[in-house]
Amino acid sequence: MSARSNKPHEIVERALELSRADGCVVIADEHSTANLRWAGNALTTNGVTRGRSLTVVATVDGKEGTASGVVSRAAVTAEDLEPLVRAAEAAARGAGPAEDAQPLVTGVPESPDFADAPAETSSAVFADFAPALGEAFARARAGGRELYGFANHELVSTYVGTSTGLRLRHDQPTGTLELNAKSPDRTRSAWTGRSTRDFKDVDPGALDAELAVRLGWAERRIELPAGRYETLLPPTAVADLLIYQLWSASGRDATEGRTVFSKPGGGTRVGEKLTDLPLTLRTDPNEPGLESAPFVVAHSSGGDQSVFDNGLPVAATEWVSGGELKHLTTTRHSAGLTGLPVAPAGGNLILDGGQDRSLEEMVAATERGLLLTCLWYIREVDPATLLLTGLTRDGVYLVENGQVTGQVNNFRFNESPVDLLGRATEAGRTEKTLPREWSDWFTRAAMPALRVPDFNMSSVSQGV
Repeated sequence: MSARSNKPHEIVERALELSRADGCVVIADEHSTANLRWAGNALTTNGVTRGRSLTVVATVDGKEGTASGVVSRAAVTAEDLEPLVRAAEAAARGAGPAEDAQPLVTGVPESPDFADAPAETSSAVFADFAPALGEAFARARAGGRELYGFANHELVSTYVGTSTGLRLRHDQPTGTLELNAKSPDRTRSAWTGRSTRDFKDVDPGALDAELAVRLGWAERRIELPAGRYETLLPPTAVADLLIYQLWSASGRDATEGRTVFSKPGGGTRVGEKLTDLPLTLRTDPNEPGLESAPFVVAHSSGGDQSVFDNGLPVAATEWVSGGELKHLTTTRHSAGLTGLPVAPAGGNLILDGGQDRSLEEMVAATERGLLLTCLWYIREVDPATLLLTGLTRDGVYLVENGQVTGQVNNFRFNESPVDLLGRATEAGRTEKTLPREWSDWFTRAAMPALRVPDFNMSSVSQGV
């Protein structure tokens, strides 16, 4: 490799050549982003960025076991490689045996595009979206609404090479759109968002029309006290709750008696019925429109990921199948400790098995209840029950006799997603959604709306 070569696959190869450790994993991430921002029905900023980060994992075999050292740096060029590799090796030699140590993965076929140039995004990704957004601005202006928001598109090309011969590459596009409509006096606000791979399936005009309806609902304000209400949770809110459930589904933690998935007296709740609804919660790296990495990419060890598992294939997994808990997340190490099968978490989340009813149809079938827009500021209260707290935001609406009759105040809620699944009486049509709370970390989700007969609004919130 040329001393000044900056091709990511060559950077990976050179780092592996420089390694003097017993084992080595090199991960190169090439980042490319494009974004638009707008306020008051006008574009404000746009930009394109590029960047690179490199992670080197060195493993050293000792008398007491295998140690690992991990060093990550940004903007790495060929000249920076040797100091980075030596730093990882020094970290490994200075560390004690790694609890999660396993032989590095072997036998995964090489990605045919491993030596290809990284994928890049650009402002061209908004070629159709931007003009349509301009038309939405005009309609909003004519209708007395102000639109605020942003669109962001990121492409990350990840190259994984190991001393055991793996040469893997994955391109991950991630697009998010958040759109907020406000009345000119700022007393009414409504939000919607979308997750997309390429912005070709996002219609700003349709989203503006949706927000216009909600601002109309908000012209009538109703104050309600805290309490338990029949509540319709839209897909975005369901996603935020179930993503937290997936993050909390550690097989090791459950086996050790520390989570909602621990069985009283020992063991886990795998095999138990969580809900009477025929719901299946799953991940699948090949899910159309929600594709994610088909192999483990672990920049560090912790929780239920391990640097020793880099390159391990990620299979389609049903976490809940037909309402029954089927799997908990594990690494190879934690699977060995618990006796559970190896099950990496995966990069998307899908809940299906509901009825083919839209949220609008579920509203029409509601005698009296609340319709939420989204949740935010979600925090864990009790890991033993997975009790979460958080706030409603940007519109809680009262439904009476199948019609939305006005906007009510916001609430703080206290609920466990596991309990919610057990108490839900209806699930609607599964659709792609943007999890609002976790959109910086997890965007690839498809969820139905859920009807919960007794959602716990624990106190009134003054939030918007």
